[in-house]
Amino acid sequence: MIKIILPDGSVREYPKGTSAMDVALSISEGLARNVLAAKVNNVVQDANIPMEADSTLSLLTWNDKEGKSTMWHSSAHLMAEAIEFYYPGVKLAIGPPVANGFYYDVDFMDYTISEKDLEKIEQKMKELAKTKAEFVRQEISKSDAISYFKERQDPYKLELLDGLEDGTITFYTQGNFTDLCRGPHIPHTGFIKAVKLTAIAGAYWRGDEKNKQLTRIYGITFPKASELTEYLEKVELAKQRDHRKLGKELDLFHFSQRVGQGLPLWLPKGAALRERLENFLKKAQKKGGYDQVITPHIGSKELYVTSGHYAKYGADSFQPILTPDEGEEFLLKPMNCPHHCEIYKARPRSYKDLPLRFAEFGTVYRYEQSGELHGLTRVRGFTQDDAHIFCTQDQVKEEFKKVIDLVLYIFKTLKFETFKAQISLRDPETPEKYIGSNENWDKAEAAIIEAAAEKGLDTVVELGEAAFYGPKLDFMVQDALDRNWQLGTIQVDYNLPERFELEYTGSDNQKHRPVMIHRAPFGSMERFVAVLLEHCAGDFPLWLATDQIAILPISENYNEYAENVLELLKNYDIRGFVDDRNEKIGKKIRESELNKIPFMLIVGEKEAENQTVSVRQRMEGDKGSLSIEAFAALVMETIEVELNVNA
Repeated sequence: MIKIILPDGSVREYPKGTSAMDVALSISEGLARNVLAAKVNNVVQDANIPMEADSTLSLLTWNDKEGKSTMWHSSAHLMAEAIEFYYPGVKLAIGPPVANGFYYDVDFMDYTISEKDLEKIEQKMKELAKTKAEFVRQEISKSDAISYFKERQDPYKLELLDGLEDGTITFYTQGNFTDLCRGPHIPHTGFIKAVKLTAIAGAYWRGDEKNKQLTRIYGITFPKASELTEYLEKVELAKQRDHRKLGKELDLFHFSQRVGQGLPLWLPKGAALRERLENFLKKAQKKGGYDQVITPHIGSKELYVTSGHYAKYGADSFQPILTPDEGEEFLLKPMNCPHHCEIYKARPRSYKDLPLRFAEFGTVYRYEQSGELHGLTRVRGFTQDDAHIFCTQDQVKEEFKKVIDLVLYIFKTLKFETFKAQISLRDPETPEKYIGSNENWDKAEAAIIEAAAEKGLDTVVELGEAAFYGPKLDFMVQDALDRNWQLGTIQVDYNLPERFELEYTGSDNQKHRPVMIHRAPFGSMERFVAVLLEHCAGDFPLWLATDQIAILPISENYNEYAENVLELLKNYDIRGFVDDRNEKIGKKIRESELNKIPFMLIVGEKEAENQTVSVRQRMEGDKGSLSIEAFAALVMETIEVELNVNA
């Protein structure tokens, strides 16, 4: 008999060779009908693989992330089978699950395929799913696997086999389709009830522009048709909230082929929006004891060789800039941290100086392949709200707590209300991967866990997700469309202080290495603006709105008074414009509402005579007649409430 430990801690005994599906059936047939895969000893596998020893077991359903991922992986195989039905002889590359669905990269050879062909592939997938074909796993020798794909003349699978060791290779078969695959897969195709193929794109084999461009087909599946309907409604809503669309409508940013791909141009309103976000964070940072610094956009190659960034990113990044001096090379700055290490080294440091907190809105440059670029979320030049804290090991926990407070303040102010914090720790099985002493790692990991607990964060711990130089805390935010974004990261670093030989003199009069903490609550200004735009659909809080007011004269007779009101309100730093078009006031109000203007000020004969404005607030309606000073006070009070959410 073997002991199986379930997630609730209960222990059940079963004969050796029992599968996860057998366990599910022993609990209830209803549960078994919903099991897609199993997590055995923290490894996701097919639900029907026998367990030969004592194990921990989690039964995975559609409600689990790994359950969804397994079904989408199986759906990629189902799509490949449908593609082979209509396009015999095509060459298949890879077909993994992704965050929302799956894709398969296909070499269609002499066939042509377009969006209009997706519907027939969808229909074939549904037809195949109804057969409830089992996914059958087969262990196979490397020589037999090579023979199989040589016979099929499939260069992509043969190249994948080159990197696999004999004894680790498996095939999966469902219906008339067999693929090279490590799994896992769902028990049978019948779980797939609703199918939507969402897009066709180009993708270079193995992401290398030197290789052949394949056709990538994306799709998503669900166990219920109603869930697909709900998903498609969210997709449509996401299109309406697409930051590229909203950015154009709100006149925030622009991309120019002449300037270069992935290099955004911030237009006046976008630059002003970004400046307000920067000032908001600078004010909070000043209160938190940060010192603002500025570093160049380039650095010598030697700087990044020292930091290790050149070895890690050099080959796939912007290439060195040569100067007239032989042997002198510079790089576009890929990271701010090496520069901040040099600022730390500018003079001797004592334990009395620590913690030191250097902050910078530093622009960095990283080469992204053109196919990976996407609006503001994936660019080649971006500005990080970067800061590096240099502290003693004993100060790590307190500094983490302060950064957590800053991140929570930002989220609360900008109404990101649903988020999780991921604590990324070492993999205890591979300690050789990490730099720094075990003692320091133990202290840092304990400090992060304790800091997160003391701040009441909803956390998930991921072993093996730490960077090689230290543990970290990442904030995963859910937006209004239930999409998850990583916003805000805090990382402990033992590597750079070692590489740059950073020191401070301790109370014992001996030299010690400081601990370095990286933090960026926004991540980058570009990506944060994109996420914020889509989260609030361009309906910014009053303090951040591009236009806070629209002044609406009832007729052209009151345009001059409207302009005077605007000039007076500028003295209170209130932003807006006069809508002096020859249109009816009702139309002006409706359009201002649609354009998400927070306040509309209606002016006519009575207002001009009394030096007042009739105030209408978006979504709330009429606020009555106010003097200009009283309205300015209302705006200031509203902004104060928005920016003092923790008061």
